[in-house]
Amino acid sequence: MRVALYVTCLVDLMRPEIGFAALQLLERAGCTVVVPEGQTCCGQPAASAGQRAIAVELAKKAVAELEGFECVVVPSGSCAEHICNGYPQLLADEPAWAARAQAVAAATRELSQFLVEAGTDFVPDGDFSGSVTYHDSCKGLRGLGIKQQPRELLARLPGLKLEEMSECEECCGFGGAFSVKYGEVSTRIVDRKCESIADVGADVVAGGDLGCLLNIEGRLRRRGDETTRVLHFAEILAGEAAK
Repeated sequence: MRVALYVTCLVDLMRPEIGFAALQLLERAGCTVVVPEGQTCCGQPAASAGQRAIAVELAKKAVAELEGFECVVVPSGSCAEHICNGYPQLLADEPAWAARAQAVAAATRELSQFLVEAGTDFVPDGDFSGSVTYHDSCKGLRGLGIKQQPRELLARLPGLKLEEMSECEECCGFGGAFSVKYGEVSTRIVDRKCESIADVGADVVAGGDLGCLLNIEGRLRRRGDETTRVLHFAEILAGEAAK
């Protein structure tokens, strides 16, 4: 299968090793992977901020770059949700773009979705040994139903023990611009998340959205936790967690 890997701007700029881990996993699943060179932001921040014209422009750009692939795979529930649910809404009233947006949306999968759909015979490369607790990101969970897929994949690593934190589905307080506009509220929310992480005592906090992970890691460090690792599930599955 020929797939497009939509890396996301945050991964590209802040933690490109997640993109390389996703590439490794897709190739292990037997895919021919193309990373469209012109890809930039999916436009979700603009849409969330009410900047519709910019969001529409970025949606059209992405649709033009991603159409024609058998599948578009995104290592981010947030960005995948915007492509799947946001693009058809943003371009619904433009006849030249509506069907194209729907086609790209139908072909798009968040990374854990895609790998689970690849079948139970998919075996990750990772040899991680230790305990992991998982944070469910809001957009992926509520917009795409991403819940069991990453857990199922992590469970395929024999040395990994999944320890569920309390309120694992509760927001981490990031919300993109929300954490900037409402810093005090955001801090209170992420403090609750950090307390749940501390209570479970896992070696690693894993998730599927880098924005959430950066927010959680930053607050953990400010609270004095220098030992709990914060990783994208792709890094664990691909063996990058051991490096």
